[in-house]
Amino acid sequence: MEGNSIKNYLETLIENIPTAWLDLTTHRLDIYNESLAKAEFLEQFEVLFNTKNSETKALQKLPTAYDYIRLGHPLSCVLEWSIAKLNTLKSENVISFSSQTMPILAILRTNAFADKKTQILYSGTHPSFLDTDVLTRVYGYQFELKQLESSTAIPPFDGSTVFIAAQQELSLFEFHKNCDFIIHNYGELGSILAINGAHNEAAISAIQHVRRRETIAMTPAHSLTALKRIVGQADLDTETTDCKANKTLVLDAIQKITGTSTTPLVGSSGLSIQYAIMMGLVHDALDTHPGKPIKIVVPPNCYGGTNDQARRVAACLKNVEVVDLLVDGENDMVQSIEHVLEAIATEDAVPFIIAEIPTNPRVEVPDLLKLKAVLSATRNTESGKKAIDPVFILDQTFCPNVRFLGRDEILSSVRTISYVSGSKFPSGGKCTAGYCVGNHKTNALMKKIAQHLEICDNQATALQMKRLAKQLPSMNQRIKAAYLNTRAFVSYIQETLPEAIINFVSEALANQGFTPSVFSLDLPTKGATAEKREEYKRRLNHQLIQLMITEIPNESKYCVSYGQLNGVYWTIPATSTQGTTKEGDKDYIARVALSPNMDLELHKKIFSAFVATIS
Repeated sequence: MEGNSIKNYLETLIENIPTAWLDLTTHRLDIYNESLAKAEFLEQFEVLFNTKNSETKALQKLPTAYDYIRLGHPLSCVLEWSIAKLNTLKSENVISFSSQTMPILAILRTNAFADKKTQILYSGTHPSFLDTDVLTRVYGYQFELKQLESSTAIPPFDGSTVFIAAQQELSLFEFHKNCDFIIHNYGELGSILAINGAHNEAAISAIQHVRRRETIAMTPAHSLTALKRIVGQADLDTETTDCKANKTLVLDAIQKITGTSTTPLVGSSGLSIQYAIMMGLVHDALDTHPGKPIKIVVPPNCYGGTNDQARRVAACLKNVEVVDLLVDGENDMVQSIEHVLEAIATEDAVPFIIAEIPTNPRVEVPDLLKLKAVLSATRNTESGKKAIDPVFILDQTFCPNVRFLGRDEILSSVRTISYVSGSKFPSGGKCTAGYCVGNHKTNALMKKIAQHLEICDNQATALQMKRLAKQLPSMNQRIKAAYLNTRAFVSYIQETLPEAIINFVSEALANQGFTPSVFSLDLPTKGATAEKREEYKRRLNHQLIQLMITEIPNESKYCVSYGQLNGVYWTIPATSTQGTTKEGDKDYIARVALSPNMDLELHKKIFSAFVATIS
């Protein structure tokens, strides 16, 4: 009876879905409680369900489910809730993935840390996406893989039993007392994981964290398709047609923008690409430099996802270690890299360096000639042998228009791989897909990265490719227009509130092509003690953001993203993008991201009103 009630409600919900549920990649932080991610949304969604209210206005008022759609979003939450209800499960026991492989890798990682054995059973054909050798040797996961004739024949096992079920009706899961995790794969839609039994619920948080850092949730478009299948509606989606043409256009556009000749790789998100880079480089190091330690060098205060993911990779592998790279403020990136590489050389280790240029959130750019020199320098091990040269992994999301890697460009002679988060300028906030390119010295590395992107099934979806195909050709023009708005707003703030400290690129750097449209703002403060001054400044941050999003609700949004097509996004890195960063490395400042299409004069007017309240 309840099954019919759920399906009837879903039918009307599908007709009334808010546009933002499908079109936004980031959501409002002012109606988001991270500690209650998904739960708060579903609590209020259940109220609507119980009162049979599926009106668009009511759905729009629901609190933010997750701040990024790669982590989850309203439609993925509704899908998981629906499947849980139809199978008499808790909603948190159902997790959707865009990838078919990553739910398995999430379980394997969780069990590795719990020192628990894993048995993977499958029906039908062998799951070709499971590369047993690579998962064991490179990822460090141990498991048994067996074919099963019937789910009723699942024997007891001293550990976790994972069952990859043959594709069947999307909403129904067949449970067995000896099965801990059931995975349904649905081709291009991705997969759905059901967690069976209270004794396995301790694994939920760790599995969710894999979805947060190494892959993405089932996309909004695919979640909608899955919901339609549950209620028996035919999928009439025509947005993913002409996939081959879109992919060709995207790859050509990336090569043109970056000036590179190697084939770009496009993943389901920036972190999906970064994970493929990490595992591809680890794989190459194991093959090329067997037995040698691997050092991942990463700034401790960079974007939380980058920082956290690097440490998670190192935590899984005994021969991999993270080394801090101090890059902001009083620390010079080039000097820090030189110091770190000298130490790594004496250990005869394999160095991988991850850095953002410009840095986030301080928007600093190192001396590029000195950077090239320090990365190119020949070093010796303690025994006098030539040390292994570094691979520089460049996150240039803030300035994807700068040509670092093309022939004769500044980093063309250094083994460098560059990547960009696609939810920013490449798609203008229309999808999460990210991409990476390498210079001519990284051909072998790029092949390994491509292999791991495929192993993780983290490639961009057809719809993501379509949206990139539409937005990438205009990216450089949008970057230029957004920079001009940002420069004008920064100049106005400097005139109106000269005591404020603004982190933004200089005119000289802008003339070199570094034209970001994001800046950080350290507001003036007061107080008798350092604690009082910090408390006052943090309160001003919130006061400013609240005023902007209240007075200009159609343009200003409390949001963590950047590179959007319209409006202005405001955030505080310490409470958003640096969520997993160590407390002492967090930045409690305001970060502001402007677009090419915004009412600049209105924002100046409201900022002036803010200044009047504190003077």
